Amino acid sequence: MKLPKHLAIIMDGNGRWARQRGLNRIEGHKIGARTAEEVTRWCADLGIKYLTLYAFSTENWKRPEEEVQFLFQLMVNYLKSRLNLLIDESIRISFLGRIEELPEETRSFCRFLENKTAQCDRLHLIIALNYGGRSEIVDATRKILNKGLKHVDDNVIQENLYLPDLPDPDLIIRTSGEQRLSNFLLWQSSYSELYFTNTLWPDFSREELEKALEEYSKRKRRYGAVISDEE
Repeated sequence: MKLPKHLAIIMDGNGRWARQRGLNRIEGHKIGARTAEEVTRWCADLGIKYLTLYAFSTENWKRPEEEVQFLFQLMVNYLKSRLNLLIDESIRISFLGRIEELPEETRSFCRFLENKTAQCDRLHLIIALNYGGRSEIVDATRKILNKGLKHVDDNVIQENLYLPDLPDPDLIIRTSGEQRLSNFLLWQSSYSELYFTNTLWPDFSREELEKALEEYSKRKRRYGAVISDEE
């Protein structure tokens, strides 16, 4: 089966999952974190080299302050408790977004985790945190202007993105039934294959992942080129 080199996932549905069970949204986030860990392990086992998870968008600041604080603390505590396992599994972690705007404890931990896992090479896990696709393009434009560059093309913009060496996602999965990108990897997703599932993120299983990968393997990626009718 043809696998994507870079898989990106919009992890949606934690709140709805909790609400359906009469639980606080925070409980949904806890289970969602466990699902993210499992999906990371499955991708590493399958041989996928890059996995990007949309953890916190620039728009998520509009959520209740208590929930926002919990999300950051959950991420720090969860990854801190898994650090040795991440290194043993050779999983490298990078963060994508306006990391400098995060609370100081979160920001410091992000940099610490990136440094500790920098030599890992089995799977590169990218966590999109305080991320927005439009913000990334704006920030890239500011970098270009600050450099005083006069000629701008696709390559120049690419070189000034948050993680310029990250390959574009081959496949983007969104859970919970919503069918939109929600400001996720707007520059990088020009020719990404999209897969939508009604499954809420906490319920996302290995079977659901393999179903998405099977669907991806059947698609012909044309990148805008004209292909003969025989194909």
